[in-house]
Amino acid sequence: MTFIWKFIKFCLVGGSGMIVDFGSTYACKEWLKINKYVSNSIGFLLAASTNYILNRIWTFQSHSQDIGVQYFTFLLIAIIGLGINNAVIYLLHSKLKWNFYLSKLMAIGVVTFWNFFMNYFFNFR
Repeated sequence: MTFIWKFIKFCLVGGSGMIVDFGSTYACKEWLKINKYVSNSIGFLLAASTNYILNRIWTFQSHSQDIGVQYFTFLLIAIIGLGINNAVIYLLHSKLKWNFYLSKLMAIGVVTFWNFFMNYFFNFR
């Protein structure tokens, strides 16, 4: 399977994760009145978990028996990505006064490349 096709599949999985991410973030922030950065973290981590399953099965077609190690590595990459995500949101929303959800969308774009390259070259190689 080509590198480009894997990236396309990774982005499609990411699109489904974005629905989980935005839905969870919105519910936590707007309905439950949880702090926007905590809400963002909850949404991001829920999406990372669903994305792991879909990427393992569909994108990278991994047959590794070390599911726990692979999941932990995926989450570690995602947590570093979460730090990048929150930093981009902080810069765009808090400092530059962009809309929170537009800032979040931009952050997701940045983190998509981080997550793909780290998983492609290290986790699902």
